[in-house]
Amino acid sequence: MPKKNKTLYLSFDDGPHPTITPFVLKLLKQYNAKASFFCIGENVAQHPDLFKQYIDEGHAVGNHTYKHVNGWKTNDEDYLYDIERTDRLMSTNLFRPPYGRITRSQIKKIRNDNAGKKIVMWNILAGDWVTTLSPDKCYTRMREKISEGDIIVLHESNKSWERMSYCLPRILKEFTAKGFVFAPIQ
Repeated sequence: MPKKNKTLYLSFDDGPHPTITPFVLKLLKQYNAKASFFCIGENVAQHPDLFKQYIDEGHAVGNHTYKHVNGWKTNDEDYLYDIERTDRLMSTNLFRPPYGRITRSQIKKIRNDNAGKKIVMWNILAGDWVTTLSPDKCYTRMREKISEGDIIVLHESNKSWERMSYCLPRILKEFTAKGFVFAPIQ
């Protein structure tokens, strides 16, 4: 993403989640913030109402595979099938590989087979899934690194809940007060 003055790009992987997604959406609305949600197809199939809510509230959505597969551990045919399976559930040009792991041949095939699909990575990885990391340490590590135009990744999962639910309201409050806006990835 090109850096835009005073803009940050919050993104959430692994949703939608029946209890975490409503929490996230409520906070985003409170701060008039928009975000991008990279969804696991299986979760979209289980929670279509929450997926629709992302879109209805003006957020961007992206494909995060159907079963959260690791590109380094999956052959190209199975990996691309997992992406296609999720594409059937949503209309998006955004894709984020789970774990950030994708092979060169997978990248090439995605770009050749899906004209216009953008592979979206990140600048700030919070580590909210690391259960040995305290919520405060997670927040401190994030906020010290954030600068204009960064793409920040948090997760909508039970494993990340304690840290994500601590970090998100603080990031929104602090950076909104500093004049930043939170926008969806285009």
